[in-house]
Amino acid sequence: MKDFVTAYLNEHESYFREVSAYIFNHPETRFEEYDSARFLADECENQGFTVRRNVANIETAFTASYGTEGPEIAFLGEFDALSGLSQKPGEAAYQPMEPDIGHGCGHNLLGTGAFAAACAAKAYLEENDLPGRVTFYGCPGEEGGSGKTFMVREGVFDDVDAALTWHPSPVNAIMDLSTLANYQVYFKFQGKSSHAAHTPHLGRSALDAVELMNVGVNYLREHVIPDARMHYAVTNTGGISPNVVQAQAEVLYLIRAPRVDQVDEIYQRVLKIAEGAAMMTETEVTVDFDKGCSNYVPNRHLEKLLHSNLEAAGGGEPEAGEKTFAEKLWKTLSEAEQRNYLEPISGFGYIGEGEEYTGKYLADTISPYEGREGILPGSTDVGDVSWVVPTAQLSAATSALGTSLHSWQMTTQGLSDFANRGMMRAASAMAKTGVQLFESKGDLHKIKSEFEQFRLKNEYKNPIPADVQPSKLNEK
Repeated sequence: MKDFVTAYLNEHESYFREVSAYIFNHPETRFEEYDSARFLADECENQGFTVRRNVANIETAFTASYGTEGPEIAFLGEFDALSGLSQKPGEAAYQPMEPDIGHGCGHNLLGTGAFAAACAAKAYLEENDLPGRVTFYGCPGEEGGSGKTFMVREGVFDDVDAALTWHPSPVNAIMDLSTLANYQVYFKFQGKSSHAAHTPHLGRSALDAVELMNVGVNYLREHVIPDARMHYAVTNTGGISPNVVQAQAEVLYLIRAPRVDQVDEIYQRVLKIAEGAAMMTETEVTVDFDKGCSNYVPNRHLEKLLHSNLEAAGGGEPEAGEKTFAEKLWKTLSEAEQRNYLEPISGFGYIGEGEEYTGKYLADTISPYEGREGILPGSTDVGDVSWVVPTAQLSAATSALGTSLHSWQMTTQGLSDFANRGMMRAASAMAKTGVQLFESKGDLHKIKSEFEQFRLKNEYKNPIPADVQPSKLNEK
């Protein structure tokens, strides 16, 4: 089995590199991934999958399936990019490009690696005439959109037996920590314009309301649980004329906590602060719930299988030119970033003190697996999938040590040979794990039993209200 998957991926590596490059060169933000989704769905059809588009009433969501009987194994792919993170690839200095959108989280690699794993698992089933269903899930809008959460709400994953995915990072490891649940909500204030000098008493400032709300939330920080996070961005200041009382203003909040019920508790308090700000300024506030996601629930037995197959793939040996380029990128980091480079990769599953990286700028080992308790202080819509399907994630080294997600340094490495080898390493581990689940009813039974024991004790409630629909970035 493992030899077949390895041979298949080696034979088709150049093809998958071309797929990743296409997505990299067509960066699109949340729910606007029209080129990337169409291209990936078309390639799935070319590979013999049956494709269903416009899944969950999302234009850029799709599924691609092969097989009709036996367990269904899902491979989760993403392909959205980020605004403000364009970068000329292969450069060790900041060189933005137009449009100012880029793959600063490596989703060109993520989506393609999951696609490659699905293709390899499908080929194995065909070669051996085995029952089983392989499905590649084209999941849009992970960046600030929680596309998978909408898909879970619409029952897209209801028949799946196990789900596998991965994320590009500086290390090779299993992502074994839980994550933070979140709500993302717009607060839109409506006031009354007036001449700020001649008749200021006739105006009602929506911008004052936004500022007062932000002050109130900042005082709230002392009175929430330590793991909670509250971030905001003023998305409409009401204009650029200081002599006009601002009649409209808007702020976007992202509220995080370890569990959805904790997020909701904080959210209810934030609502009161917004209402208070509106009362103080005699303005009106409209609340627009944008999206939410649940915390990630690890499945330990599935993680162990995935780790064994990641170890089988090996860490690889970086080439001399790659080491030199990685060192140049390292020198673009601040002293604080260099000093604390181990902290973020711990969230990706790395376990250790960094001794193996002494004098190095690229990871060439597989981190051990422990199945740790704890929380990665970030969020992912994979969390909602993990509440309805046994799920496991790995990280594969595609970037230099110290590289932060959502940075130009991440974008510049998105087409590198090192990144592509990491993508294929992830594809190999996921494909072999998927095939193992088709062949081993015992492993699948243990995975599902662990999942069912968790669900008996924990009720799932999708965090996105039924009337909220996915929104494009430019609609907000």
